[in-house]
Amino acid sequence: MNFHFDKYHGAGNDFIIIDDRDILFPDNEHQFIKNLCDRHFGVGADGFILLRKSEVADFKMIYYNSDGHPSSLCGNGSRCVFSFAQKQGIVGETGSFETSDGLHNATTDSNGLICIQMGDVTEIEERGDDVFLDTGSPHHVSCVAAVEKIDVQQQGANIRYGAPYNTAGSNVNFVQKTAPSSFKIRTYERGVEGETLACGTGAVAAAIGVHYLGLTSLNEINIHAMGGALEVSFETTSGHYKNIWLKGPAAFVFSGNFSL
Repeated sequence: MNFHFDKYHGAGNDFIIIDDRDILFPDNEHQFIKNLCDRHFGVGADGFILLRKSEVADFKMIYYNSDGHPSSLCGNGSRCVFSFAQKQGIVGETGSFETSDGLHNATTDSNGLICIQMGDVTEIEERGDDVFLDTGSPHHVSCVAAVEKIDVQQQGANIRYGAPYNTAGSNVNFVQKTAPSSFKIRTYERGVEGETLACGTGAVAAAIGVHYLGLTSLNEINIHAMGGALEVSFETTSGHYKNIWLKGPAAFVFSGNFSL
């Protein structure tokens, strides 16, 4: 069977996306998806996304990490699949979509940036000087003096596989303050098992994490990843974070076909 795909990236975080509203792509083709995401022998991507019909929203997003296995929410992938849905005529400037963690609203600003509303964050755990929180995916946030000096592969893997995360694992973010409202970030992503150029849920975790730790009192924060800039805004009451929005670019790269 032949499948048409589009490749998108959000701040360098790239994805293979398929319009699968007819549910033709098998859900359990883990090795095939892994091979497709391979940067040497496949198309190359950080993740694989199926767009399907939803009974409660404009569409449903099924997300797979580049290891070929289903995963939790992907923030940049969500923004990219919303842009893809616009291209397919499924949504306009605004819409809603269903993911593994529930429903999300999305909109497009005057500059063409895609904005998605994230779930509330009501629990933040302190891990020494670091914090852990779930922004649709689990994230460990560590504030450092210079992100460029961090061995993300080694230090990220040590935290991702270490206690208390162990087998389930956590994404790991290293964050450096550069201005009152600006922070640099580098992220080790589980499922990719390495550093990515950007991570949407990681950017949200970093923004909330630095606010919780008192590194900023602002609620509109610029997160600068290696692949580009993302913006996070939120409201907070008594340590609970709500009305959280992630904003950034979602760019079409190319289209292609593959056979399964």
